[in-house]
Amino acid sequence: MEYVVDYRPLWAVLISLIAAGLIMLHGRRPNLREAWTIMAAFGKAIIVFSMIPAVLAGKVLEIEPIQIAKGITLHLQADPTGMVFAVLASFLWILTSFYSIGYVRKLEEKHQTGYFASFAVCLSATMGIAFAANLLTFFVFYEILTIATYPLVIHKRSDEAVNAGRKYLAYTLIAGQLFLVGIVWTYVLAGTGDFQAGGFLAGVAASDTALKVIFVLMILGTVVKAGVMPLHGWLPTAMIAPTPVSALLHAVAVVKAGAFGVIRVIGFVFGPQLLNELGVASVLAAVAGFTIVCSSIIAMNQDNLKRRLAFSTIGQLSYVVLGAALLTPLGLLGGMFQIVAHACMKITLFFCAGALHATAHLDNVSELDGIGRKMPFTMGAFAVGSLGIVGMPFIAGFIGKWNLALGALAAGKPIYVAALIISAMLSSAYLLPIVYKAFFKKPVSSQHEGSFPEEHSGPKEHGEANKGMLIPLLITAAVSIVLGVYPNAGAHLYDLAAMAVQSMVEGQVIGGGW
Repeated sequence: MEYVVDYRPLWAVLISLIAAGLIMLHGRRPNLREAWTIMAAFGKAIIVFSMIPAVLAGKVLEIEPIQIAKGITLHLQADPTGMVFAVLASFLWILTSFYSIGYVRKLEEKHQTGYFASFAVCLSATMGIAFAANLLTFFVFYEILTIATYPLVIHKRSDEAVNAGRKYLAYTLIAGQLFLVGIVWTYVLAGTGDFQAGGFLAGVAASDTALKVIFVLMILGTVVKAGVMPLHGWLPTAMIAPTPVSALLHAVAVVKAGAFGVIRVIGFVFGPQLLNELGVASVLAAVAGFTIVCSSIIAMNQDNLKRRLAFSTIGQLSYVVLGAALLTPLGLLGGMFQIVAHACMKITLFFCAGALHATAHLDNVSELDGIGRKMPFTMGAFAVGSLGIVGMPFIAGFIGKWNLALGALAAGKPIYVAALIISAMLSSAYLLPIVYKAFFKKPVSSQHEGSFPEEHSGPKEHGEANKGMLIPLLITAAVSIVLGVYPNAGAHLYDLAAMAVQSMVEGQVIGGGW
């Protein structure tokens, strides 16, 4: 890898932070406020996408804007691993911004200025996490993301929302402090926290016990955001937030930051070789496998659509954790690409849930009989996302899961192939009946009367969602199909993921050798 000084990783972080200030200044001018959101989203994506050719050519773009103390800096770098996350988040923020505008206008939501400003800060933090070059930088932006998401969780300001926000902070802040202890301990032992492909702790003079404890601390700090059981409790509770926030939590930022953190810890702090020697990754894999199956069973019993999707996310994100914990090239590749695939598919499902809420005033699975006849495009997109989550070929989810299965076999652990198959069957059981109900059952027009707040009651007859919500969900559904057929379409995300894995497992061959 060739290291090149470049300010673009810094600008990718700063552009939405600047936009957040401009949004707050123009809170009384909604059109201008939303214009800043859209311009920042496109600007961020342009900056991030402009770095793809250089990174594909083997360059790492880096900048050290702040030196905190001797040997301790805020250090940003665009490497293949970070680019996968950054490209994904910057692209989906554009669609989420348009969707949010359509959603909050439809429901005449309060506190819109703070909503859009917090969203912008969250995306700054997400870019910082993606481009962090060392543990300290990662931690700083990881905690900023936690704090910036809190106003979004409590957006409705109801007692239920405030309690959900407190629960969210309790889980994530405590986990963050455990992560910090591990980081400090690592700096003391190694004298550095700079990410190094393949890990930098292998040659450190430390006992196996100390390294195992540090691993546990760091993994606890990351898997809480990823929603791995039994540390998942905050995630279903946070569904009280507006649907675009749920999409942010589940597809763009928070849970993906946790899963991405697991990959950084395994691939760039410890390394597969050291973790094989320590034997601790096998425990993490077992926990992830349990989460995959258990969360899917719980999802089947949830009538509220967003809660059902929340438990689905808990299981699907554990695919990423499992892939990393398998410590095989194909497992890591499957986990990396699953970050991309799940984001596109799950944001589609949440966008559809929000469209149902805002347009038809429907929130529960039991209310969806015949809704596909009135909202065929919305429920068609929901069908695409559902089939992708199940693992249908030619939709993005299949590619990650196929590589995960091969990675599990390469590791000599076919039990995780069985877990993937069981998860696919359970996903079919909790998602596909929704599609069947929507298109093949007769509608019951009176089933939801009185179920929606009076101030939002509208005409009982409705059609599709407004274009601000409908177009983004159709785009994400289409992207899920395109990436399932051609995973390198556009941004070369599969190649970037393969380059990232190659750097983590040096000496193993990408492509046919896998």
